Amino acid sequence: MLELTMAAVSAAESGATAGMLMADAPSEPGTVLRVGRDTSLCRLATPDDWLFVSRVHLEFQCAQDGGWHLTWLRGSLPEPSSEVRLTVGEYTQPVAYGGTVPLPRGGSGEVVILDRTAPRSVNVGFYHEV
Repeated sequence: MLELTMAAVSAAESGATAGMLMADAPSEPGTVLRVGRDTSLCRLATPDDWLFVSRVHLEFQCAQDGGWHLTWLRGSLPEPSSEVRLTVGEYTQPVAYGGTVPLPRGGSGEVVILDRTAPRSVNVGFYHEV
């Protein structure tokens, strides 16, 4: 099972969150959880006017072996207006635009989408239950 918790955070709101959402899915091959602005395609949706997030920005997909992978999907622009970082424990790594990284089995962490033009972020916590 993969559990996700998302908070949309704006510095203008003094650290307050614009909303907290949760989603989970069983660790069955082919299962997908998406994060983005399009509520018809994404289980976790960000505010509509947060254009630094694509309609479908992140995809969490379960592989054949039951492990989960995170993909930052390429949007319609050649250069993104955000950055994506994955933190597991004390280690933080950037996720490449269009890139895929594995999530730790039985682990937890956070994926952060940072707006390059304003002090806003989308923070997605994850927990992979084995």
